Parts: sequence; C-alpha cells; structure tokens
Amino acid sequence: MIRTPLRPLARILRARDKGENPDAIEAENRAARHAQIQDRARKRAESRLKMTAALFMIAFATVGLRMGALASGQPSEPRVQSSGAQIISQRADITDRHGRVLATNLLTHSLYAHPHQMVEPERAAHELARIFPDLDEDRMLRDFTGKRTFLWVRKKISPEQMQAVHDIGEPGLLFGPREMRLYPNGRVASHILGGTRFGQEGVSSAEVLGMAGVEKAFDSWLRDPANDGAPLRLSIDLTIQSAMEEVLANGMSVMNAKGATSILMEVATGEVLAMASLPDFDPNDRPRPLLTGDPSDSPLFNRAVQGQYELGSTFKIFPVAQAIDQGLVNPATQINTVSPMTIGKYRIRDFYNYGRQMSVADIIVKSSNVGTVRIAQMVGVERQRQFLQDLGFFEATPLEMTEAPTGRPLVPQRWPAVTAATVSFGHGLAASPLHLASAYATLANDGIRVRPTLVHGRNRAAGERVISQRAADTSVALLRQVVTNGTARTANVEGYEIAGKTGTADKPRPGGGYYDKKNVTTFASVFPASDPKYVLVVTLDEPTARNVNGVETRTAGTTTVPVAAELIRRIAPLLGLRPQTEQELPVIEPRHGDAVRLVSN
Repeated sequence: MIRTPLRPLARILRARDKGENPDAIEAENRAARHAQIQDRARKRAESRLKMTAALFMIAFATVGLRMGALASGQPSEPRVQSSGAQIISQRADITDRHGRVLATNLLTHSLYAHPHQMVEPERAAHELARIFPDLDEDRMLRDFTGKRTFLWVRKKISPEQMQAVHDIGEPGLLFGPREMRLYPNGRVASHILGGTRFGQEGVSSAEVLGMAGVEKAFDSWLRDPANDGAPLRLSIDLTIQSAMEEVLANGMSVMNAKGATSILMEVATGEVLAMASLPDFDPNDRPRPLLTGDPSDSPLFNRAVQGQYELGSTFKIFPVAQAIDQGLVNPATQINTVSPMTIGKYRIRDFYNYGRQMSVADIIVKSSNVGTVRIAQMVGVERQRQFLQDLGFFEATPLEMTEAPTGRPLVPQRWPAVTAATVSFGHGLAASPLHLASAYATLANDGIRVRPTLVHGRNRAAGERVISQRAADTSVALLRQVVTNGTARTANVEGYEIAGKTGTADKPRPGGGYYDKKNVTTFASVFPASDPKYVLVVTLDEPTARNVNGVETRTAGTTTVPVAAELIRRIAPLLGLRPQTEQELPVIEPRHGDAVRLVSN
C-alpha cells in the first residue's frame, strides 16, 4: 500500500506562494488517514461478528436437530460402554427353575482413605478398628501417618457400617458406590453357585467376576450387556435344594460322617433338581482354599462333582444289565457262586456264604461279589470296558460348572482280567457320585444316555442308546427287589416304589492298600420304579452307626439308606408325587426269558 505523505512538497510550496499556513495541509492529511484506518477496523469487526454469529447459528441448529431426533426416538439403555476403560459392573441375576432369586446384585459402598487429608489419623485408626474388628489398628495408623496418598480400608461395607464411619467425622475417610454380589439364601446351593470376586476396581465401581461354580462357568454370559439383564435360570428347585441340605446335614450328624453329598436328577431331561455337598460354605463370605492337607477337608470341595470314589456294589447292576442286553442271562439264570474264587494270584470272596449257585436276581438282591464277577466274565473284558465308557465313566461330566473337568474318573490304564473283576463290583475305578447318577438315569431312561445339566429348559439333542429298553427295564425291576427283599429294605418308603442299590467301599490309602475302618457308602436309587422319573444318589464319607444289637456298623444299608429314605419322604411330595396305596402299587417283576440257563465255572 502506498502511503500518502502528511506534508506533500508540491502543496506546501503552492500554499506558501499563496500565503497560506502549510500546517493545515498536514492536519487535513492526518484526519483523512485516521478516517481510513477506522473504516478498515470497522469492516474487520463487522466480518468477525458475522462469522461468530454464523458459527453460533450452526451450533444451535446442530443441538436443536439432535434434541429433536432424541425426542422423536424410542428410549433405550446403552448396550455397550462408551469407553473401553470403563468398568462393566452390571451382572445378571441367577434364579432357580421357578424364577426365585439365587444370586443378585446389591448397591453398596466401599471405604477408602486419603491419609494426607486426615485431621486425626490416630482417632480414625482407633474408631475403624472398633467398627471392623478384623482390621489391625497399628497397621492402619502406620498407613495413615506414612507417605501413602490412597489406600483401601474395606472393599464393601454395610449401610450400618457406613453410618458408623460417617459418624467419625474424618474428612480423609471417603466412600465410593459399587455393586456387590448377594446370595439371599446364604449357604443353600453354595457349591452350585460358587461365588464371585472383584476384578478391575475404581473408587466408584468394581468389576464382579465369577470364581467358581456356575458363576464362573457362565461369567461371560452373566456380564454381557447384550442379554438385556435376562436372568440365568438354573434347573434346581430352591425348595427341594433347601430340604435336601437340611436332611443331609442331619443324616451326616447322626451317622458321624466326615462328609456327605446327594444328587437328585430328572430322568427324562438330565436336569439336576438339587445337588448338595457337605460341609458347605456361605458364598457371601467365601472362605480361602486350603493350601495343605486333604482337599476334601475344605468346605469348598464339591463332593458331588469333584469327589472320586470307588462306589462299591452300586456298580453290580452294570454287568448284569449288559449281560441281559446281550442275551447271556435272564433274572432266573443260575450262576456259580462258590466262594472264594481265584483270578491269577488274587482271591475274591463274598461277605456271606451264599452257597454253590444263585439266580441273577438273587446276586443283585444279596449283592454277591463272586456272582457279579462270573457274569462280568461272560460279558468279556473289552465289552465291559466299552459299556462303562458308553455310560460316561471314562470322561468328565458335561455339567456347567468349572469344577466338572476336575472330577474326571480315575480309570485303570490297563484292564486285565482281575481289573475287570474288581471293577464289576465297584473297586478299581473311581468316579464321582454325579457319574453314578447319570449312569442310573440312563438305565431308568429305557437305556438312552442321559447327560446332566444345570440349565433349565435348554433344548438338547437326544442321547444315544446304550442298552435295549428290555434290558434297562429288567435292571430297574431287579433294583426294586433290592429295596423290597435285599440290602436296602429301610429305603422301602411306602407308596413311592423305590428301586436302588447299596454300595460300601473301603477307602484307599495314599500309599497303597485300603483302610480297615474307613468307608465310602452309597445308595443309588430310582423312583417310581414302575415309571422312573427321578434318580437320587446319596453318599456318606466315613460314616459309622450302630445296628439294632448295638454293634458298630459302616455298611451302606445301615448308614446311607436311612438318610436316602428320609430324603425321599421329604422331597417326593415337593415333586408332586402322590403316594400310592398297596392296592394301587403295580406289581413289578423282572422279565424272565423263555429258558433258564445254568452257568458254571
């Protein structure tokens, strides 16, 4: 830009020639220049104002359009977190098959401290130790007076505790809202539910993660916002579960047992209606796992799933069912039962001397080891092994719990003749009570494989056939005779047609061999026998009782069977089963073949 000089020489010379004052020219030029500067400044200001107004109009229009869109849309909760750094704290409820809450969320608070903001750290430490007796007052005082700027005091506190802390009046003690997992029924179904722990934590929220049971098995599903908060519905019935735990605890106490477990399963679906393991725990205050000693001594140990026991004579029905299926025997077939019998360098004997021969039905009713081994020999080693594999005894149960894979049966690596013999009467192969319940459910389900589940109403493929319906029905009829005429007479609950088999097995020593006075006793049952709907397995660990003569006894018939009978009396009405009178009860007879075969050694 060319600037106009304030005192142009030509005009000054002309002004002097005319006698005019040259300073007026300078004043005139200065005024003109100032006017130009003001004009340019005004134009720039006007441009900026117009631009600012345009920006405000665009912003207000954008906000208005967004508000209009939100107002015209349907309200909905956000499905995903807006930031990956946020803590997902919401967790779905868990209910029983009828929708009753087993696990839910509770809004509570955490307690943390900013020591640098404390006015009276000594008083705060003393009062906190009074409110929370498990806290160490001296350690808190060191933390409060040290260099730390933040520390957790308690991860979750009750409203009463929160009020007590608030009454201290210490500005350095602060509260943060968070959700915690609540189990309103306390110890009921504790092993099934498992429990939770905190994952990522902040002062205003905490991530709740499953750490055992179905809480861990379904952890991702329970935390998935896409499920819209739908609860996880389990197959168990809260009322039946509570009754089972109460009766089992009383039976465990009366029989002086170290532990106990029980499983009630629906035959048609494999759904577990109740499953208890004692001792148990409160998942609201889950104890720490044992680091030394026998794992089964811990209340966290789930005997129904993780327990690996030799289940004794409850196995005897399997070689008999297989032999019937293959047409080798029928219930009336006579079997050589001379005791003892020798296999290699081993001798197998019966508890009583049953004579030279017995029928297949009597072998089951009287629980003859020798007779069972003879039948297993007829079946053959490879076919016996395959049958047990088809029943699920070589794999972990598919139950929806994190503990299920740890209960994989202990199967012999080699299967010589002596192993086949001992396995036929429940020794040499260790499995969980849940494996046994599944196998008995298969027999009760007309020979079609039943796999257990803890989820209610899930559509699952039908199981494969393991044995014929004829063999399965005959097996259940034989089990009914065990209750009416055999070792489980005390389980003959009037009106409910109980069929089952007892099993008493010595506990193995860690270094080899077996204990003399330590047993695991089991009663596996099916009811009603004429139309099987349920399977019940009860197992006691190291029970002792006294018979009518006051003699100490450890057999299943005198320890576990009475407990199972009381369980059925309590839960059968809850299942909607009406007790039948003697006139209404059908007559169940094993299916005899056309010919009776005499089998000898």
